[in-house]
Amino acid sequence: METNLFLQNVLTPPVLFFFLGIIAVIVRSDLEIPAPLPKLFSLYLLLAIGFKGGIELEKSGLGGKVFPTVSAAIIMSLVIPLICYVILRLKLDVFNSAAIAAAYGSISAVTFITAESFLESQNIPFDGFMVAALALMESPAIIVGLLLVKLGAPKNRPNAKVMKWKAILHESMLNGSVYLLLGSLLIGFLTAAHNPVGVDKMQPFTGKLFYGAECFFLLDMGIVAAQRLPGLKKAGSFLIAFAVLIPLLNAGVGIFVAKALMLSRGNALLFAVLCASASYLAVPAAMRMTVPEAKASYYISTTLGLTFPFNIIFGIPIYMGLVNKIIPSIT
Repeated sequence: METNLFLQNVLTPPVLFFFLGIIAVIVRSDLEIPAPLPKLFSLYLLLAIGFKGGIELEKSGLGGKVFPTVSAAIIMSLVIPLICYVILRLKLDVFNSAAIAAAYGSISAVTFITAESFLESQNIPFDGFMVAALALMESPAIIVGLLLVKLGAPKNRPNAKVMKWKAILHESMLNGSVYLLLGSLLIGFLTAAHNPVGVDKMQPFTGKLFYGAECFFLLDMGIVAAQRLPGLKKAGSFLIAFAVLIPLLNAGVGIFVAKALMLSRGNALLFAVLCASASYLAVPAAMRMTVPEAKASYYISTTLGLTFPFNIIFGIPIYMGLVNKIIPSIT
């Protein structure tokens, strides 16, 4: 990892506020973010990033690298859970392996947003259509995880609930984050195409406020991540190692796919981050509902307590360094 990239990433307000949240838990400060606010800021970030992505998508058009990149992202969200499942089955049962694999096949929107902020701080351009890849990578991983349970679990599961695939597909493809992202993307696209004045009116809301909202949200995420750290003791050394090493593996594969797609350096980093991140919201909710045999402490503590902070602090500069070395000619 290039030291300057690490310092440039760490010494940005969003990451520093993330550290501030972690330290608050360590020193036992009574700092607490009221429950409705993190949800509100999460929705705001998704709306803003979707809207801005739609504007950029309208500028770049739907041709070129858009379809190949989005298609590759969906394929990665199908392949990564399978790779993770094979590795996890070395130590864990079908239920925990499938649940954790689904989480790592899905994505973290906040990690993606942090990577965008990092690129902006480095003046490295990227394209808005990467938001479409972000939105479409969440659902396939959930479906793969549930299919792995269906295929690998005993036929008579004492704790099993009847899996109504219509409801599962609806939940995975139309959960709140996916719906808001895609909807905001479409609204941004239509507004940029037919009502440029509307884009200007939205700019103060989706532009100038965004960075501050991200800092506030990462402050809360630092608190939550630090609170999840004790749960890693239950996960054990195998899962701790998995939570650190699998993002590196997935990011490496993602960078080579990005190179094959001839993506720019900025888009390559975002693609790698999408492959390396893990879901700590949508997938856990789906797994708790459909795979009660899986231990929530495993797939939440690893994704939120370790992989998320690893990616935020170390992963993004590591992946950027790899992008610079593997595809230096693409700017």
